[in-house]
Amino acid sequence: MIKDFGAGVSLLLRGFKLVFSVPKRVLVGALPAVITAVLMITGWTLLFLHIDSIADWLTGFADSWNDTTERVVEVAVGISVIAIVLGLSVLLFTAITIMIGGPFYEYIAEEVEDELGGVPEAEQVGWWRAFLVGLRSTILLVGTSILFAIPLFLCGFIPVVGQTVVPVLAVCINGYLLGIELTGIPFTRRGRTFKQRRQILATRRAMVLGFAVPAYLLCLIPLAAMVVIPAAMAGGTVLSNRLLTGDRAA
Repeated sequence: MIKDFGAGVSLLLRGFKLVFSVPKRVLVGALPAVITAVLMITGWTLLFLHIDSIADWLTGFADSWNDTTERVVEVAVGISVIAIVLGLSVLLFTAITIMIGGPFYEYIAEEVEDELGGVPEAEQVGWWRAFLVGLRSTILLVGTSILFAIPLFLCGFIPVVGQTVVPVLAVCINGYLLGIELTGIPFTRRGRTFKQRRQILATRRAMVLGFAVPAYLLCLIPLAAMVVIPAAMAGGTVLSNRLLTGDRAA
C-alpha cells in the first residue's frame, strides 16, 4: 500500500515534468484554468461577502440561546461551510476547467499517450462530448462528495476528532474523487464508461490517493490550480495508461 501511494506521488511529479518540459503544453493547459479561476474567484468573493447571512440562516435554531453561545455556533457553522465549499471548489474547478477546455486537455492527453506508445483506435473526445462527460461526472462526484460532507460536517463538532480525523478523511475522500475526475479523458478515449473507470481505479486505491491527494492539496493554494491541473491531467493520463495496459514502465 505504501509502495503504491509513493508510486502515485511519482506519477504526479511525472505529470509536472511532462507538461513543463514543453512550454506549449503549459499554455494550452493554463488557458481553460484561467477562465475557470475568474469564475471561481467571483463565487468565492460572493460567499465571503455573505457568509454571516448564510451562517445566521443555518443557525436559526439557536436564536433563543444566549448571545455568546449563539455567536459561537454561528462562527463554527460559518467555518464549516467555508471548509465544505473549499473542498467542493477543487472538484468543481477541475470539472469546469475540463468541460471548458476539453479539446485542450485531449491534446495534452494525446501527446502524453503518444510518448507512452499511443492508443490504437483511440476515440476522439471533442469539446461537446468532453463537456457532457465532464458534466455527468461532476454531478455524480459532487453529489458523492456532498453525501460524505454531511456526516463529516456533523463529526466536525466532536472535540479532538473533529479537528484531526475529520479534516484528514475529507482530504482523502475529495482527493480520491479528484483522481476519478482527472482520468476522465484518457478513459473516454479508450471507450471506457464512468462505471468502468471507477471500478478500475478502485483496484489501486492507494496509487490513486498518492497521485490525487497531493494534487488536491496543491489546488487549495490560491491560483495554483492554473498550473497544477494541466500537470495533474498529464499525470492522470500516465496513471490511466498504467492501469489499463498493465505497463508498469508507463
